[in-house]
Amino acid sequence: MRDVFCESGTDAVPLTVVAQSEFAEFQNALDARDRAWIAANGFSAAPGQILAIPGSEGQISRVLAAVGRPDDIYALAGAPANLPKGDYRFDTPLDAETANRLALGWGLGTYSFDRYRSRTKKPARLVWPHEADRVRVLRELDAIGLVRDLVNLPANDLGPVALAEAARAVAAAQNAGCHIVVGDELLKANYPAVYAVGRAAAEPPRVIDIRWGNPADPEITLIGKGITFDTGGLDIKTGSSMGLMKKDMGGAAHALALGQMIMEAGLKVRLRILMAVAENAVGPNANRPGDVIRTRAGLSVEIGNTDAEGRLVLADMLAAACEANPVAVIDFATLTGAARVALGPDLPALFATDALAADIAAACAAADDPVWRMPLWQPYRRNMDSKIADINNNASNSFAGAIHAALFLQEFVKAGVEWAHFDVYAWNATARPGRPVGGEAFALRGLFHMLSGRYGK
Repeated sequence: MRDVFCESGTDAVPLTVVAQSEFAEFQNALDARDRAWIAANGFSAAPGQILAIPGSEGQISRVLAAVGRPDDIYALAGAPANLPKGDYRFDTPLDAETANRLALGWGLGTYSFDRYRSRTKKPARLVWPHEADRVRVLRELDAIGLVRDLVNLPANDLGPVALAEAARAVAAAQNAGCHIVVGDELLKANYPAVYAVGRAAAEPPRVIDIRWGNPADPEITLIGKGITFDTGGLDIKTGSSMGLMKKDMGGAAHALALGQMIMEAGLKVRLRILMAVAENAVGPNANRPGDVIRTRAGLSVEIGNTDAEGRLVLADMLAAACEANPVAVIDFATLTGAARVALGPDLPALFATDALAADIAAACAAADDPVWRMPLWQPYRRNMDSKIADINNNASNSFAGAIHAALFLQEFVKAGVEWAHFDVYAWNATARPGRPVGGEAFALRGLFHMLSGRYGK
């Protein structure tokens, strides 16, 4: 997505951003020839419309791009694919934030997952707006692209080994330490739940522990669920439910991408990224319904459903994170279908302690990166009581699935630690400008905005 930006050029075609609400006034300032061309082509400034205006020699002299809201990130995301090949420059005065958002949307509109097939058309390029913060735009593009690329990879090319190597590459690029615990070593390192979930797979499970920054700075821990494929285990999913389960490592992709943004920006934090990486497979040594496993925190868990494996691996990660008394822990997981039933695919569910929830909500709103806070409703905790263990990983009823999952995780968060849990879909089910079908990142920009406000240079 980086190569669709260019430096200023005299041959770049002027591109005028036209807000629908200002279209009538805009037309009045045009000459009769251009007004006639606009009318003949049915251009009404409906959001997303693009119209090239010819010059006297048949060349494109100007392009009109209609937007509903000029600062909408996706306002011009359809332009790169719909315009003829070439370079374009904004000829509309823009404030810095609008320039950043339009440039970001332009870049996102050029994303294509090309590992298995070639792109058929080169997108149009945009001359960098003078007002844009190039470093910020590219940082956000790279992070979103990382999530999309990792989630889009099929499980035969992104198993636990490959995901660990991707994490190692990010760490190396930022001069961060990366320690990976694999297979039976997980038991020695006290990650029993991660081991139990992944032991039946051909590639052994692993925990990735990335550390970066000055130990004297406040410690922030990001946690990601990295289930590279989820069959459901012995409580096996149906074919229709299993089809997208390559994306069950989307939480790990989010944690890694947000960590990359933090390291690139040099925030004044001691950063730790913990990723629980495994495949939830069917095999002779897979977890069985009714088994009881131990966790790093010492709590025993009765397996009510082997398809509720994500909360098990996160339990070990949360316990490990809290041992260091960080100032905040943020976890990401493609955890429940119930969150999608409640909020749909585009709105991530946020469960968090009060102060952190307020800061996240404000930052995400300011960044136009929406989230929705859900309740940690304590009376529902009784639905996960077990007669033989400290807790069951499955609730006794089918209601409030996302809340039950979050309450399970909360059992492993130390009192007094600020904590946020994101239940994300990590996928676009339908194509829209700048958001093709496939892997997607949620809340990264808003979270980075919040963290940079707290811990910026």
